[in-house]
Amino acid sequence: MKHFKLLLMLTFLFVSCSNEEEQLPVISAVYNNLHAPQEGGQGQPISGPFTKFSFETGQTTSGNDWDVAFRGTTILVNGGSEVGIGDEPARTGEGAVSIVDGVFNSVLSADGLAFSQDSSSGTAVLPGSGNGWYVYNPQAYLITPIPGKILVFKTNNGHYAKLEILSYYKDAPSSPNAMQDPSRYYTFNYVYNPNKGNMDLQ
Repeated sequence: MKHFKLLLMLTFLFVSCSNEEEQLPVISAVYNNLHAPQEGGQGQPISGPFTKFSFETGQTTSGNDWDVAFRGTTILVNGGSEVGIGDEPARTGEGAVSIVDGVFNSVLSADGLAFSQDSSSGTAVLPGSGNGWYVYNPQAYLITPIPGKILVFKTNNGHYAKLEILSYYKDAPSSPNAMQDPSRYYTFNYVYNPNKGNMDLQ
């Protein structure tokens, strides 16, 4: 009997240790110059493919494994349904987003957040100056990320990530000049939890 109890204890300890070892470290990174071009604008219909990004690989992708997609100032998630804009990618996942006001390093978890998906009513990340992630200065023709706007994502396959847009201009100049610095180049911080269902973001 003693040997049986000892065996049970050892089995429990082994399983517990194995479960702990299976937890992969949270990934923190900066992505520079994600190019999100568009055609049209300034009164003309906007078109062109979206640039799709996967938090799992930390790279852009041409497949359906994307989590967030960019074109100009428009941001889509891989979840929900079509918005009704030109050339939007197919949504094949369960992605969603919640916009949090705060400091990037202080957003420690996705727990308790209200998530939204794209739909026929519009994009989950609202478009337009002051509505979603940026403000537009018509005098300087500048698009500037709103400080403290943190985008927390549920990814296409049930993981969690957070993202902070740092710049909309190539090489993230500290004082961008819309007449000189190429636009539609996103630089952003992100944190990705590779453990499915785990909402920790630190």
